[in-house]
Amino acid sequence: MPDPPQIPPDRDVVTLCCERAAIDAIQDRVLAVAERRGFSKESVFAIRLAMEEAISNAFRHGHKDLPSDSPITVDYEVANDTIRIAVQDQGPGFHPEAIKDPTLDENIEEPSGRGLMLMKAFMATVRYNKVGNRVELLYRKPATPK
Repeated sequence: MPDPPQIPPDRDVVTLCCERAAIDAIQDRVLAVAERRGFSKESVFAIRLAMEEAISNAFRHGHKDLPSDSPITVDYEVANDTIRIAVQDQGPGFHPEAIKDPTLDENIEEPSGRGLMLMKAFMATVRYNKVGNRVELLYRKPATPK
């Protein structure tokens, strides 16, 4: 049986301020498209969690020293088998390799690193730009058994 036809990806770039309703709206939009394209409930959960962490980190850490109305950019593309989400803040960036592993005993009391760990656990790839103020998440739909 031939593969189903490929539908062009749904893609958008959105600028957000730190307002819960706006954050929920962009997440709901991405996840609605994912569901229409047949991503499972488990996939939708993983994508929502990683997206929430990326957005939260951008506002909480990236914009820590910026005015509260400083926006971030969320760029997403949902295709039949993959979802790419990029979140960029206006902050100075960071070095992800400098974040301590929160699963090690000596770091268990540290308040940071858990969001990065969750993103890495649920996404196929997590990449940062050189500055460290843009994270790109890639999720691959798990293969369905035949």
